[in-house]
Amino acid sequence: MTNVAPVSEGPSELSRVLIQLFKGAVYRDSHDKLWDVMLRLRAPISDHVAVLGLSIEVDESEGYAFLRSRPAADDAEIPRLVARRPLSFPVSLLLALVRKRLAEFDASSADPRLVLGRDQIVEMLRVFLPDSTNEARLVDSIDGHINKIVELGFLRRLRGDAEQFEVRRILKAYVDGQWLHELDERLAEYLLEVGRQTEPV
Repeated sequence: MTNVAPVSEGPSELSRVLIQLFKGAVYRDSHDKLWDVMLRLRAPISDHVAVLGLSIEVDESEGYAFLRSRPAADDAEIPRLVARRPLSFPVSLLLALVRKRLAEFDASSADPRLVLGRDQIVEMLRVFLPDSTNEARLVDSIDGHINKIVELGFLRRLRGDAEQFEVRRILKAYVDGQWLHELDERLAEYLLEVGRQTEPV
């Protein structure tokens, strides 16, 4: 009798979802098949990642899911698998401004996608940066901040137009409503401070 080697199977559905979650967020619009599997296997996914000190955060209405570190128990300090990423002030400020624009967009439009042009984003941040005599250098620095936000997954370049960006709704999970409510006051204080620093001596 001839022994026939079994046909190797690809990763299980659970494995495929876990691999994508460890790479980054799962989105309903760009991972449509994986999204349905993730919803169906949410309980075992939660059990698996809990062992690593993580939890799965799912927003079905907005269409995204991601892994987040759980607070460590008092009697056990689990090393962080999802590293904290220190952000520069301009990047943090730009994230807050984009989040505010998303809130304004949602209040006035039924369209699920907010798309911002590069020039719009540059103007949003320019107001809050110290005056510069080198316009090209200023714009280049803002481009760097935009690229960082793309890298973090909060903006996505549109195919065929590198200067148009879709705001990813997962940003709402990182900049919450309470923080956003206090944003105007914080920005007013910051503008006052910047004005003092740029006044001639």
